[in-house]
Amino acid sequence: MNVKTKRWDSAEHLKTQEDVQLYLEACIEEAGDDPAFIVHALSVVARAQNMSQLARDAGLTREGLYKALSPEGNPTFATVAKVAKALGLQLTIQAPANSPSNNQLHASGITGA
Repeated sequence: MNVKTKRWDSAEHLKTQEDVQLYLEACIEEAGDDPAFIVHALSVVARAQNMSQLARDAGLTREGLYKALSPEGNPTFATVAKVAKALGLQLTIQAPANSPSNNQLHASGITGA
């Protein structure tokens, strides 16, 4: 019996804003300390969207966006933030669920402004 396979392309399955958000959240969790993994995830989302329109919305050229999100690319944080905003997303930072509470910062003498 011959089994035919087809190359998986995540971009084909990102139909809604919720799909995009969940995909990026999963990729960020999976990436660990590998920023290239996150850049690749953004490139998948960009392919799922209209790349030209996304570039315009992010204030970049289409070629510049392709280059920034390519495997050889090394986008700045500003570029990543612009792309996220153009995708209708907001970057946030939060402590992991299993991290010590912020009270430990105060106990060690570090206080907020």
